[in-house]
Amino acid sequence: MKGVQFLVAFVLLALASKLVSASDPSPLQDFCVAINETKDGVFVNGKFCKDPKFATAEDFFLPGLNIPGNTSNQVGSMVTPANVQQIPGLNTLGISLVRIDYAPYGGLNPPHTHPRATEILVVVEGTLSVGFVTSNTDNRLFTKVLYPGDVFVFPEGMIHFQFNIGSTNAVAFAALSSQNPGVITIANAVFGSDPAINPDVLAKAFQLDQNIHTFRACTSIMMKRLQLFIAAFVILAFSSLLASASDPSPLQDFCVAINDTKNGVFVNGKFCKDAKLANAEDFFYSGLSIPRNTSNPVGSTVTPVNVAQIPGLNTLGISLVRIDYAPYGGLNPPHTHPRATEILVVLEGTLYVGFVTSNSDNRLITKVLNPGDVFVFPIGLIHFQFNIGNTKAVAFAGLSSQNPGVITIANAVFGSDPPINPDVLTKAFQLDNNIVTYLQSKFWWDNN
Repeated sequence: MKGVQFLVAFVLLALASKLVSASDPSPLQDFCVAINETKDGVFVNGKFCKDPKFATAEDFFLPGLNIPGNTSNQVGSMVTPANVQQIPGLNTLGISLVRIDYAPYGGLNPPHTHPRATEILVVVEGTLSVGFVTSNTDNRLFTKVLYPGDVFVFPEGMIHFQFNIGSTNAVAFAALSSQNPGVITIANAVFGSDPAINPDVLAKAFQLDQNIHTFRACTSIMMKRLQLFIAAFVILAFSSLLASASDPSPLQDFCVAINDTKNGVFVNGKFCKDAKLANAEDFFYSGLSIPRNTSNPVGSTVTPVNVAQIPGLNTLGISLVRIDYAPYGGLNPPHTHPRATEILVVLEGTLYVGFVTSNSDNRLITKVLNPGDVFVFPIGLIHFQFNIGNTKAVAFAGLSSQNPGVITIANAVFGSDPPINPDVLTKAFQLDNNIVTYLQSKFWWDNN
């Protein structure tokens, strides 16, 4: 018991030490692959880091998110994480991913919070009733029924849930704005703590009959299960980095962006709706189940769900995209996100993906991905995805900014307006001037 008490105290100390910071520290290198072996490692941001020269594609890769999780448990759901514990290359990059499976007729991801992350969730199969509750004193419930392709946002720290109201299995993917978001399941934490919270405290807090023996019985039942939870949570708390990614930390539950400045509050470059007037629609987007048209020169279409589509994402540090690729060579061409790391999961097809490290190594780190595989593209690095299969491909990706930005390399270099001086490009790319002129005319017309 003393050991468990120490663990609880250690959790609180670890969390307290982390909560003084509002965001993940900005990495000073392309990536920092976490390692347990400290020999030849570099200590950065709470983790020992592998020498970047020894990093490989495996450090940014995780297979298996196409495998259904076992939902034969009390709550009828299973969360399969893809965070820094599973993908060491996520260290310092401020984002992670989960797959959530729900049993038919009431599979529940019970009320919980993520102390270090906003969550953006997309439904792939089934019908979910979801919601979150704002903080005191309003305690407003924002709730919505979601169908395949629908997206919903749960702001950082808010109590939220998902409940399968359909007669079939449900599946969702969610991105979270931390490499290690943490989870606090409300019922387990309150009624299953070890040592148990004084029953008098719980009886008064929940205004229940003071049957102390009943409370003790409830806490005893959950104590063993919580010991495992606490042990895992200690590890999470110790290795965690607070994550609202590179976006500012919000000072309220949310800040819904509005164009009309009347009665608005100016925060982080956006005017915000009066919180009392916010509703579930501000955190909702529909349509990500619809295949996109890939009959364009590159054979791909990116469908964004960022602050422009979901105003409730304002200040919350995360967004989502769906990417469709045509068969036989559909390409999401080399590009960068200046404000976000990307974590991508393949739903259909076979993709050849990669990113290039910064000067002077310029190493190409590549991997072939199949359905259920996950890959990470660190913030600011040039990366791409290429469909090498004979069928269409589909992927979802979370990005660690409400508005990550995108710079498509060919378009930016050869299609800028006004154009870059051709002499500059001729020398930079060591091309004939006629080729540069041709490329500039082509990409300028494509962009305009």
